[in-house]
Amino acid sequence: MCDICHMTPCDPRCPNAPEPQEVYTCKLCGEAIRVGDDYYEMDGEFYHEDCFEDNAVKILLDECGAMKGVAKEDG
Repeated sequence: MCDICHMTPCDPRCPNAPEPQEVYTCKLCGEAIRVGDDYYEMDGEFYHEDCFEDNAVKILLDECGAMKGVAKEDG
């Protein structure tokens, strides 16, 4: 029995609880995507939800061939 949370096994919120299992590695930050984490998958690559949402335009430009332009008046 844990001395802190008094449970066996430890409550997931307990500082003595083991890290959840790593399932994938985020392509952007290189850190583990663990059991219970929200993630995105695109073309076999995995991204933390926050990493993907914070970098969605960069991912579309780099990985999907999206283009950014500036509209100009014909003339």
